[in-house]
Amino acid sequence: MPRPQKGARLYFRPESRKADGTLRSAAGWFVRDGNRLLSTGCGPDDRAGAERWLADYLTRKHDPLADAGPKEEILVADIINAWLRATAAGQSRPRETAARAIRLLTHFGQMKPGEIAGKACRDYAASRPAVAGRRELEDLRAAMNWGRREGMVDAVPAIQLPQKPPRRERWLTRAEAAALLRAAWNSRQKWMGEETRRRDGKHLARFILVALYTGSRAGNVCSAAWERRDDAGWIDLEAGLYYRKPPAKRETRKRAPPVPLPARLLAHMRRWRRIDPEATWVVEWRGRPVCRVSKSFRSARAEAGLGPDVTPHVLRHTAATWLMQAGVDMWEAAGYLGMTVETLERNYGHHHPDYLRRAADAIGRNPANRTEGAA
Repeated sequence: MPRPQKGARLYFRPESRKADGTLRSAAGWFVRDGNRLLSTGCGPDDRAGAERWLADYLTRKHDPLADAGPKEEILVADIINAWLRATAAGQSRPRETAARAIRLLTHFGQMKPGEIAGKACRDYAASRPAVAGRRELEDLRAAMNWGRREGMVDAVPAIQLPQKPPRRERWLTRAEAAALLRAAWNSRQKWMGEETRRRDGKHLARFILVALYTGSRAGNVCSAAWERRDDAGWIDLEAGLYYRKPPAKRETRKRAPPVPLPARLLAHMRRWRRIDPEATWVVEWRGRPVCRVSKSFRSARAEAGLGPDVTPHVLRHTAATWLMQAGVDMWEAAGYLGMTVETLERNYGHHHPDYLRRAADAIGRNPANRTEGAA
């Protein structure tokens, strides 16, 4: 009985040399598909690029829009590709969705829907970080359910999701926030391994200030412009308002309502604008918008003596915590942060000075005298 084919998969081919020691073929990543060995053009250190190449290959090989074939021959790759094409326009972060789909295609793409058993999901989750694995399997579930609704398959498997990891409780004290901001501002550019006099952390210092003062998500802070435009949030310096959601972007569960700018932050912003009136973006690096601050944030974090649990998103946690510690009304704080009152109360409410205060005060009081045996 012939062995069942494993389907297209990544294969690392080591370096090969001739008898005289000269190079015959360099090491690199290939895709093995049956008897075919296809070069991805990616070297030994570029597995991520090889995975993208494999995903593109699977997409080209299995084009459900061209010819999906009978339902019994449909592969998971067919459904994921069709789902991506149909829903891409409505995705709030299409690049991140596509990146998650690439990982799913690499693992599940050559399977048929009925082959996605609980073990396959558990094995996949074990191979990925906890949060990322669960999020990617949620996408797989969404794609399978979409395929059933669209008639690509008659039934879909139950996608087994790992348990949600415990929520991180990390937030910054005022002293920690000051140390992080100071480290960002004092950061110096390096040349040939030596520190120069040129400051290169101005963009990160601005990011930290805006994120802390407004509690906005990192993506919204990085994409904020100085003037109104359809594809980005923007700052109205005259009115003192920060419009976090781009006008052309649809509403999602991740709310981004306009917020008034705190007086200190507004003063900083007006000064930044005076210094560089030609700038397009609030957070810029050499005249271009900053997509992410991960690398510079890690450097400043280490310089400030903070651990790896402090990420850019911790600034949003910090803003929410500080608002609660200041005793701000739940409804007003939730509106300012762009989250529901339920989410704020569940995750940050215990920092509020009124949290369970009446119960704590009442438990120590003597009960009112009652007449025993009253009719």
